[in-house]
Amino acid sequence: MLGEVMESEIRSQPRLLAENSSRYLTELERAIGGRQFDMVLLAGRGSSDNAALFARYLIEVHLGIPVSLSAPSVITRFGSEIRYRNCLAVGISQSGEAPDVAEVLEHLRGQGHVTLAITNSPGSRLTRSSEHSLDLGMGKEQAVAATKTYTASLLAVYQLVRALSGKLPEPALPSDEWVGDCHSAASASLGAVLRSSILFALARGYSFCTAQETALKLMECALLPCKSYSTADFEHGPKALAGHGSAALVYGAKPDGIEDQGCLVEVAPSFGKMASSPIAEIIFGQWLALLASRARGLDPDDPRFLTKITRTL
Repeated sequence: MLGEVMESEIRSQPRLLAENSSRYLTELERAIGGRQFDMVLLAGRGSSDNAALFARYLIEVHLGIPVSLSAPSVITRFGSEIRYRNCLAVGISQSGEAPDVAEVLEHLRGQGHVTLAITNSPGSRLTRSSEHSLDLGMGKEQAVAATKTYTASLLAVYQLVRALSGKLPEPALPSDEWVGDCHSAASASLGAVLRSSILFALARGYSFCTAQETALKLMECALLPCKSYSTADFEHGPKALAGHGSAALVYGAKPDGIEDQGCLVEVAPSFGKMASSPIAEIIFGQWLALLASRARGLDPDDPRFLTKITRTL
């Protein structure tokens, strides 16, 4: 069956996240608990970059520390010497082999800043580049599209904020029942996605990373062009495209008026208004990408032009 490996990895997430959650917190508290930082620099590519976006909201909201999402080429291509002050640099890479992310950590470590690698590959370049590292421990991810390592990265950055004294409760994690509910909801939304020539993924705040990741999954797995926007930014121009022949995948509140314009609106199942909700809500987007790829006769376990490890500088 097309996408058999991806499906297995989607279904494995509740068990693996529950098994690793408390360990993440313990190891992060041991490594950097109680430390004070003036800023945080986050580096990642692809799904890891979307996890970093989640981390930005968590850190700025619950720790009050300014966050910068790294543009690695500033260091790797332009060789700039940026004056960071008392910085925590966090690199996220499921494979641990993203050379530009590793170079960011090496650069910051060389300046004397605290560095942390979050990866599913212990012993990888990323872990060697960093002072501290957290092994996601999700087992080998075989499908090219990240699923279980993405949700694990979200959980890891959530626990990172708790380790740095952020006032967050225990994360609410998805159950097997939730995975089934998301499958049903994705099946119901599939028709609108397949018959629309313009696709949007929309969300805001903590869930903005979910819109970003949903769009990425639809593009890489099902070859469906999809653009993600903050629901607020969507009002500043892109909304003009939301007419007949378009569909919007929405996490949270629907934008006003777009159904009257002719846009098909599919609202994702709600996991509640918690800071940890993105860990669960993306499972709808993962199922949607898998089901859309199957409907189009594509195998997301072997997507065209893509490999599991991507190396960019």
